[in-house]
Amino acid sequence: MDALQLRRQLIEYTAELFSEGFLDEQFTQLQQLQDENNPDFVVEVVSLFFQDSERLLNELAKSLSQQEIDFKKMDAHVHQLKGSSSSVGAHRVQRSCISFRDFCNAKNVEGCLECLQKMKHEYSLVKDKLETFFDLEQQLSTTGGSPPPP
Repeated sequence: MDALQLRRQLIEYTAELFSEGFLDEQFTQLQQLQDENNPDFVVEVVSLFFQDSERLLNELAKSLSQQEIDFKKMDAHVHQLKGSSSSVGAHRVQRSCISFRDFCNAKNVEGCLECLQKMKHEYSLVKDKLETFFDLEQQLSTTGGSPPPP
């Protein structure tokens, strides 16, 4: 595939991510912070988001499996996940965190369990989508093409 086709594919794929609600304007702002001095800025920030999210989702699952559930601790974890998903523009993950916090505040274990599954699902989807996005960017870069502006 030549650079022009890859660039077009990347533009279309990016538009899909936004129209399907996977990403929001914060992702665009993150891209605008990347420059020639730090060309891997977005990949690095999103990689940290992936690491942090997996840790927090595991902590939430662990907390929900306890005999005595510490809702304050869970709320702190989900608040952190909401903040990190918001900072990279992972809109659907952020929205599922809001729902989880509502159930957490109501001390509704079943609601928390259902929301945790939704959060894991949304996280998995956005992770796959962003990895595909970065792969397309890398392919474009290796063909000598320039990425579209954010």
